[in-house]
Amino acid sequence: MPPTSTIISTIGGFLQLGGPVVSILLAVSIMSLTVILLKTYQFSRAGVGSRRRSEQAVSLFASGRVCEAHDLAAQGRNPTSETVAQAISLVMSNRLDKHAIEERIARVATARLHELQSGFRFLDAVAQLSPLMGLFGTVLGMIEAFKNLQSAGDAVDPSILAGGIWVALLTTAVGLAVAMPVSLILTWFETRVENERIAIETLTTDILAGATPLVTAPLTRSRTAEAQLAT
Repeated sequence: MPPTSTIISTIGGFLQLGGPVVSILLAVSIMSLTVILLKTYQFSRAGVGSRRRSEQAVSLFASGRVCEAHDLAAQGRNPTSETVAQAISLVMSNRLDKHAIEERIARVATARLHELQSGFRFLDAVAQLSPLMGLFGTVLGMIEAFKNLQSAGDAVDPSILAGGIWVALLTTAVGLAVAMPVSLILTWFETRVENERIAIETLTTDILAGATPLVTAPLTRSRTAEAQLAT
């Protein structure tokens, strides 16, 4: 393994060769890596993708073991478990109709999924702008190369142009090297959040479908009371 001084010297020479654009891309890549690590930790801590507990809770609810289903779902940390527990709790309270319960569940799910999506806009911006920044560096490098070629006058050395073009294309390569992995990882994050959203919708729909007589009872009693008052 090369010594630390050699690595630092190599990175310094690389940055000096690529110019300010490569320096900016390197800084952006470090920030992107930080965001990716934080999102990975957040997803792992929240248990995103782990739906076994939620599915078991829905099965218990369907079999009539409502309290056990609620307790099991409430023990989960992921958005699906929390939303399922909220849905069962609202059904057990027997105070709201189906439409009101759906609105409450939608608010809870939206808030939890929004937390998971924090940082996505930054990663998306990096994936889109990094190639453009690399291309911008290439254009600047080409301008500098042809400027040096013009300054050489009659004593034209092809190595001047070739070296300038090589340095210019380096920025494009760095831009693509930053953008491609960030784009792939962002797609993976977005897929996991979308799968979580679909799981929430599916499992809460199963709960409400199995509890239709309960969640419509408050509305039925309300209409009965209004009819009694009218008479």
